[in-house]
Amino acid sequence: MAKVAPAKTVAVIGAGWAGCTAAVELAGRGHKVTVFEAARSLGGRARQVQTARRVLDNGQHILLGAYRETLRLLQRVGIDRRRVLLNLPLQMCYPQGANGIDFVAARWPAPLHLIGALVRAKGLAFSDKMALARFSTTARWMDWQVHADCSVSQLLERFDQTSRLTRLLWRPLCLAALNTPPERASAQIFLNVLRDSLGAKRSASDMLLPRVDLGALFPLSAAAFIEKHGGTVNTGARVSLLRQGVNGSWQVGARGAAGSWPASFDGVVLAAPAAQAALLLGQVQKPETAAIVAQLGALDTEAITTCYLEYGSGVRLPQPFFALIDDPLADEWGQFVFDRGQLDADQAGLLAVVVSASGQAASLNQPLLAAATARQLAGVFRRPELATPLWFQVITEKRATFACVPHLKRPRNATGLPGLCIAGDYTASDYPATIESAVRSGVLAAAGLWTREHA
Repeated sequence: MAKVAPAKTVAVIGAGWAGCTAAVELAGRGHKVTVFEAARSLGGRARQVQTARRVLDNGQHILLGAYRETLRLLQRVGIDRRRVLLNLPLQMCYPQGANGIDFVAARWPAPLHLIGALVRAKGLAFSDKMALARFSTTARWMDWQVHADCSVSQLLERFDQTSRLTRLLWRPLCLAALNTPPERASAQIFLNVLRDSLGAKRSASDMLLPRVDLGALFPLSAAAFIEKHGGTVNTGARVSLLRQGVNGSWQVGARGAAGSWPASFDGVVLAAPAAQAALLLGQVQKPETAAIVAQLGALDTEAITTCYLEYGSGVRLPQPFFALIDDPLADEWGQFVFDRGQLDADQAGLLAVVVSASGQAASLNQPLLAAATARQLAGVFRRPELATPLWFQVITEKRATFACVPHLKRPRNATGLPGLCIAGDYTASDYPATIESAVRSGVLAAAGLWTREHA
């Protein structure tokens, strides 16, 4: 019979998706988990936001069928993916008035699903289709690896991708996946995402759109799971002290509306945002953590802006989401638009327009940005009524992700100190800053908490 490890006390600092995942994994193994979250809500940079008018998300997310760990964790905390996620085939479709493309994967086995999409694609010339086929074939032959990392733009040039294909397919895919413009984005990380979606079985490329708000999608059920297994989840509790105690224990100091916690734990998963994690690790004052602090400090960030536009409940787009052509010089910032009413009937008439890598757009006056976005929608859909929404809300996550640039050194989950691991989408991974990379990081941190060597 396998030996069962004795239960330990664990502090999880941060209740984003990485922290919630680590806490669920540890609580499920019988450990007594205490979660500290500085914000009043759970989910970190993928959370629900309570506005004066309705509950929104801080940003619109698309999950992929390739997100195996995320889907596993949803199931573990009792979430039925068929209820909370709308499953769509891989697609890149533009409104008819946008001079774009219609590229939709067929429900066929891989790679026939992509061949079918390529053959039936509208808006692509023969040269565009041949360039796309050449890219896919060569990338598979290369096993989705580049000899030396470079920018996505440089990669596309090497593969002789046409300007139209780059503008209408590769650029929006890069922005959506890496939240970094192709001119600065890592080609290798981009290829990793394509490998696990386009290069895998058909279901891996499916697009999964949340039907519920991001809090209900996982964090709230994760909190219920943790508490059911004897743990506690404290919101509004900011940790300001982290240091190693005697006999391998860890001292955590936190303060919040519910009180203060000068407490000792057997282990700590530090799942705070990168900047806060660096500050807390700096208090540890150990050689093992010095390099991690330097790596965290070197991470640049990218913003994501979501512009919510509310119309009458009868307003509906032809399908759940469309790609848009952004043109800042023409005051057109939207890159994707989602019809929230087709995801949740209670949000009929609500459109969400996303601007990735949105530093420039986020600097604009919010009413002006909303008005420009509404005009953009009215023009591309040829529907003048979209120019005058009844209500708007602009939400910018200023540090939504790290800038996913070539040769980026990201810290491992292991700190080299037993009982202390870090978790977050910014840790070492094949993926950019996505929900899946956050979840995988939480799984690894929980698994390796008391070992010096782990992935």
